[in-house]
Amino acid sequence: MTDVRRARVREVRDRLRRDGPVWTRRPERDFETVTLPERDCDLLRDLLVSEGVQTVVEIGLAYGSSALAIGEALVTVGAPHPRHIVIDPFQQQAFSNVGWDLLCSAGLDSIARLVADPSSIALAQLVHDGVVADAAFVDGSHRFHEVFVDLYFLRKIVRPGGLVVLDDDWTPSVRKAVRYYERNLGWTPIPDVFVDGTFWTVGRDPAAEAVPRCRAVRLPDPMIEPPFEEFHPF
Repeated sequence: MTDVRRARVREVRDRLRRDGPVWTRRPERDFETVTLPERDCDLLRDLLVSEGVQTVVEIGLAYGSSALAIGEALVTVGAPHPRHIVIDPFQQQAFSNVGWDLLCSAGLDSIARLVADPSSIALAQLVHDGVVADAAFVDGSHRFHEVFVDLYFLRKIVRPGGLVVLDDDWTPSVRKAVRYYERNLGWTPIPDVFVDGTFWTVGRDPAAEAVPRCRAVRLPDPMIEPPFEEFHPF
């Protein structure tokens, strides 16, 4: 049964890569700009499979490429009760449900749930509900304060030793937000995970360093709650 479900997801992923989505927003080449590239999706899938994830929280659905890769990982691991919580308040109004429809066509709606609230509200509710995840994938707002808040709540949701993966680490706002958690709360970069993936220069500055588009970090186990006197500038 696992092989059949995985093959169904792969077929939908291959179709999306080959033909693109059935609908896109008005900006030209919006799908190519917004969606996570196929090779990065494969690396994300392989990382999650190697971790044996059973519950994943994802922020940002858009055209569904990363969600399909996460779904493939969950199906491949084959846990008894896989769970994929996808948060995207703009899926219907901005993306005409195209990402969610793809998940449904892949049969992943049996393990996935779409939450249409802003991530600051949805994640707080997950904390209130006592949800524990093995990993999270963050590709929502790229504004510093909103990324910072997403990571604040995910620290309470992702289990000790679990993973947080961020898209668009080349943006200064995302890099700065995760830097706080690395410097002050013991989050550890996982090197080389996306070394074969897509690279961008930081801030899209041609003279800047080229870095992998995605960044994976591991939460400490046990969790660290340092005294306020130990604040490290970031």
